[in-house]
Parts: sequence; C-alpha cells; structure tokens
Amino acid sequence: QVQLVESGGGLVQAGDSLRLSCAASGLTLRLYAVGWFRQAPGNEREFVISMDWSGDNTYSSDSVKGRFTISRDNAKNTVYLQMNSLKPADTAVYFCAASRSVGLRRATDIADFGSWGQGTQVTVSS
Repeated sequence: QVQLVESGGGLVQAGDSLRLSCAASGLTLRLYAVGWFRQAPGNEREFVISMDWSGDNTYSSDSVKGRFTISRDNAKNTVYLQMNSLKPADTAVYFCAASRSVGLRRATDIADFGSWGQGTQVTVSS
C-alpha cells in the first residue's frame, strides 16, 4: 500500500523558515518524480515545486523561486521542502506527491502525480 505522510507544518512568523517532510512507504521515492503542492482556503490546489526522479532537475513556481527548495533522502525514503523567508501568502495546506509515470519530463500539474499525502498545515503570521 502506497502511503505518503507529511509532517513539519505549523505556525510561524513572516521571515521564518520551516522544513516539511514527506515520508513514503510502499514505494521507492528515488524512482519517482516528487513534488509539493499547496492549497489555501477558497483557492484551488497549486503547484509549488517538483524534482524529477534523477534529482538533476527541479522546477518551482515563480512565487517560491529562490525561497523554497526540494530535496530527497533516499536512505530515509523521504522528500523535504525547505521554506525560507516565509510570507503570509504562503499560508496553506501543503501536499506532497509522487509519480512514476512522468519519467524524466517536467512534472508540474496535479494530473502528473498519482500518489498524494494527506497534507500538513502551514500558517505564516505577519
């Protein structure tokens, strides 16, 4: 059974940093493209950042470029989202996702990913 479990969310102040984790079971993350999406109240789920299975290529939305990074620990079968210089606009539920089918192509759409976590809340106060 494939399972992705996010953790590390919480309440922080603007300018702070936070690292989210996504632990996988039932799949080997190093063989998957991985990504992070977020959904704020009243908004649709949106792409944040992704990385192909090789780890050589990452893609990020303009809103987080230069502030957020994605990484993967193959030994722990875990993917991370490092968020720096957080803004109130970053407040959302953050979801991790994985895909085997996209191969090495750029994956930034919700439809690219078949496995999802349950989400973790990040709240940034001003």
